[in-house]
Amino acid sequence: MKIKIGILTLSDRASEGAYEDKSGPAIKAVLDEWITSEREYIYEVIPDEFELIKERLINMVDNLGCNLVLTTGGTGPAVRDVTPEATEAVCEKMMPGFGELMRAASLKFVPTAILSRQTAGIRGRALIVNLPGQPKAIRECLEPIFPSIPYCIDLIEGAYIETDENVMKVFRPKQKKIS
Repeated sequence: MKIKIGILTLSDRASEGAYEDKSGPAIKAVLDEWITSEREYIYEVIPDEFELIKERLINMVDNLGCNLVLTTGGTGPAVRDVTPEATEAVCEKMMPGFGELMRAASLKFVPTAILSRQTAGIRGRALIVNLPGQPKAIRECLEPIFPSIPYCIDLIEGAYIETDENVMKVFRPKQKKIS
């Protein structure tokens, strides 16, 4: 089964064409290194608008069938940073450990990591994860959390994600043999 992965960049300026989005392509590049499963990306760049973010997240999961949606941008303390609030509004279960681990990992690189409000949650059979908006921070935040993502998606009965174990080893509990 092919996994559908949504990549949603939240940026007023990139959505207006004032500059090229580099964060969304950075997510895809990292995932292409790690994931060996057949996959399809659904990629959008939209402004930091609460209702629009909610609408696009719902569309990616409910209508387009994404089992993993990664957002980038809108997670800081600025007035227009509303990605975590939009994510919480569309999720049935919040998964705060993802944000906690990303902030802890980011603190190794920048003291301002404590200003980040990344979070994650479950909507139906999809995991939605908020990543920072800086391309450099994409890998720094995805590396520590990704080992748990495939198993999380297994638990919510989404598509099975396989990785190249030489570059990204994921955790799945060992299956007991029934004799």
